[in-house]
Amino acid sequence: MDARAEEDPWAQNPISGDAGPGSTIADLLPIPAVTEPVDNPEKVETSKTPAGAPSLSHALATTKHAEKGLAQQYHDDEVLDLGWNQTKQRVSEPLVGGLENEDLWMLIRRFDKQIYHVKSIPNPVPGGLDLNIADDEEFSPDKLRANIERLYMTVIVQLLAAVKHVARLRTWRERRRTFSFAVAYFAAWILDMIVPLLSAALITLIVYPRARQSLFPPAPLALVDTKSGGLKKPSAGVLGSHDSATGAPEKHRGEAVEHEASNFVSVITSVALSSAAGKHPGDVAEDEGPADSAPDPSAIASGAAEARVVSAGIKPEAGSKHDKTKQPMEAAMWTKMKPIMHALADVADTWERFGNALNPKDPFPRNSYRIRLAVVVSPMLLMSLFISSYMYTKVVTFAIGFGFFGDPIIQHGLSLLDRRFPNWQKLLELRNTVLKGVPTNAQLTITLLRIGEANKAPLPPPPKITEETPDEPVAITADDLQATAGEAPLGATKSDIDAAVQKDPATAQETDGRDVNDSKSSNHGKKGSRILAFFKGTTKGAVKTAIGTDTVKAKAGSAKAKDRLGVIPRHQHLDGPVEFQARHRGHKGRVYITTKATIPSVAFSTDVKSDLEEIQAEHVHPAWTVALADVVELKKIGGYGWKAKLVVGWSTDKEVADGLEIITSNGERFKVTACPLRNELFNRLVAMGGQKWEAW
Repeated sequence: MDARAEEDPWAQNPISGDAGPGSTIADLLPIPAVTEPVDNPEKVETSKTPAGAPSLSHALATTKHAEKGLAQQYHDDEVLDLGWNQTKQRVSEPLVGGLENEDLWMLIRRFDKQIYHVKSIPNPVPGGLDLNIADDEEFSPDKLRANIERLYMTVIVQLLAAVKHVARLRTWRERRRTFSFAVAYFAAWILDMIVPLLSAALITLIVYPRARQSLFPPAPLALVDTKSGGLKKPSAGVLGSHDSATGAPEKHRGEAVEHEASNFVSVITSVALSSAAGKHPGDVAEDEGPADSAPDPSAIASGAAEARVVSAGIKPEAGSKHDKTKQPMEAAMWTKMKPIMHALADVADTWERFGNALNPKDPFPRNSYRIRLAVVVSPMLLMSLFISSYMYTKVVTFAIGFGFFGDPIIQHGLSLLDRRFPNWQKLLELRNTVLKGVPTNAQLTITLLRIGEANKAPLPPPPKITEETPDEPVAITADDLQATAGEAPLGATKSDIDAAVQKDPATAQETDGRDVNDSKSSNHGKKGSRILAFFKGTTKGAVKTAIGTDTVKAKAGSAKAKDRLGVIPRHQHLDGPVEFQARHRGHKGRVYITTKATIPSVAFSTDVKSDLEEIQAEHVHPAWTVALADVVELKKIGGYGWKAKLVVGWSTDKEVADGLEIITSNGERFKVTACPLRNELFNRLVAMGGQKWEAW
């Protein structure tokens, strides 16, 4: 009998109605979840298996769930294949109870882009959840890009939605709703009750989700005009998605926003390069341009800037060779990139935590987080009933003055706290108090992955669709486009909405002026595009030659050449969830994950066995084997460096198969390369054990 089928030891919380880990009475209060950083910084808590519940994520993954999906059902199989390498239509719904497969795959897809490197930590984790971002996380341009894309998907898109909601209210197109808001506001103004009104409205929006749809009816983001608040044609020419700014069509839910985020960063990069080169709309392209080889991607901007300086007539002695500011500025900017990247990640993390607190997803508690947020806001409502506007103004202005002129007192107080209570800042972090137990999207994803592993049913990766993205509009239901009190949504008729939704390839992509149009025009710099296309062809030949040379170097014993073998796969191999095509020191083979043995482990063997029974019968002779409990670090790696990867992938139009490095507790390192399902292998390994991870 399944041990998880026994009686759940967690009693139901009488206030929130939640049951299970993270739903006790103490979890309703914003008190620190972890105090060890202050009172016991050397405390160590480790567990070899998820059943030891080393974190809230492990506890939620292994506890009994009220609503079960296919991955949470009891079965006798050693490993259950839920649809790896299948089309999404053939994968049963839902895989995890309370969550649609499309939402699950969206989380996994974004998890793959965000998490590169994890290390096991022995200390208690803040807020009870692991996979927090390390304070000294590693910097790379790829991670910076991923964080900016994540900021767009989580913060910028939702801020745009808020702006459009304000526009809908201000334009009086939905008269009854705007009239109700206006009456409530001016009545509170007359009675000096503005702050109590706003506080009560905020608490209502937090605790009662249905109030959000009544006060702010949903509408597809691309259909709402930012200025007029009325109906508009999506900038993509068709409404193919509900949550994207352009309304572009998508194959999977959330894919359009991901493409927008990628293009958002690409456009910023393009503008930066154009600025470095001093590009003007009136510039005339030269008929010829000397070039011998493809440039280093990281040197394009600085090289273009130097060319602009020389072309402006500045004397060589005042150029870059004698410019004493260039190297210090480059060093300062690259040094600041790391804290900037970390700050972007912190903003996105906090935003995601608030989102998951207001709209929690299984298996996390449904009501506990909302009640806790309401408890935090309630004192503001109570104080506003008794504190006059005069008293409020006096307190605020005193606080501003004290903050400006009281620096000696503030610094003395902070120094005293540092001496008496080291690491006291960790105690008061939002993730350890108000948002304790509330996951980021990455923490939610690893919890879902752990659910699959705890039930020996690894969650299948997002299906890959080779067909082109459809141009047909998506259906709009009553839940997607609403209005209050029976009004017409956006003040538009049904025929107007139908016309706006339908495909119109002639939709103009308008900008704010002719100069902007010239700068982004495809004809502007067309000669440079042809030169780039020429270099793509010549670079492809050079890359193929280099790949062939790697085979010779590998046979001669070059370790780096061995790591690069097979990174451009000739054929598509479908593996998982037990075996994964890869190479070790240049040798073809498979990475195998086995849980049948007493000690679950991961191994590599050049004996390729496609039959699971043969693997379990130990007919595979591994080159090396690592117990999953001994893994302390997992790192995604590439056969090529990031610069070479850009050139190889761009010139060959093929995906570059990357690798994974596994580091054990005794310092041993095992590197597998040329693994097409590297992300899927990483996800299985990171979710199987009892380690508490930290993202680096």
